[in-house]
Amino acid sequence: MKVVIQRVSEASVQIDSVIVGAISNGLLVLLGVEHEDIKEDADYLIQKLISLRIFGDENGKMNLAIKEINGSFLVVSQFTLHASTKKGNRPSFIVAARPETAIPLYEYFTQQLRELSACVVQTGQFGADMKVKLLNDGPVTLIIDSKRKE
Repeated sequence: MKVVIQRVSEASVQIDSVIVGAISNGLLVLLGVEHEDIKEDADYLIQKLISLRIFGDENGKMNLAIKEINGSFLVVSQFTLHASTKKGNRPSFIVAARPETAIPLYEYFTQQLRELSACVVQTGQFGADMKVKLLNDGPVTLIIDSKRKE
C-alpha cells in the first residue's frame, strides 16, 4: 500500500461537478492499494499519518501532528500510484489491486483513520472519475510505502 500525502491549506474532490469531499487545513492522502496488501499495511500507514509531525509550530518548525492543529484528512483512492513505466510508454497497472481487493481495504483504511485519529476524514469515491483540487502548503509532499516502511 502506498500513499502520497500533501500538506494542504485546502483540498477538495469533485465528481460530475459536485464536490463530494473538502477540507481546509490538513492532509490530502492519495491512496494506492496493491494486490498483495492486507489490513496490516493500512494499519502501518494510518499510524504514520496520525503521528507525522509535519505541521508548523509557533516557530514555523515542522513539529506538530495533525491532531495538534485540528486538521482534517481528504482520502482519495488512486490505483495509478502502482503504475510501472519500466517497459514502453504506456503505464502498466498489473500490481494495482482489483476492486474486489482494493475496495474493502480502502474502506477499512478510511474507517480506521476516522476512529484512530479522531479527525474529520473526507473521501472521494472509489473508482470514480474525480477532479482533485488542492493548495499545497509549503509545499510539503511525502510518499510512504507500507512494504518498504519508508
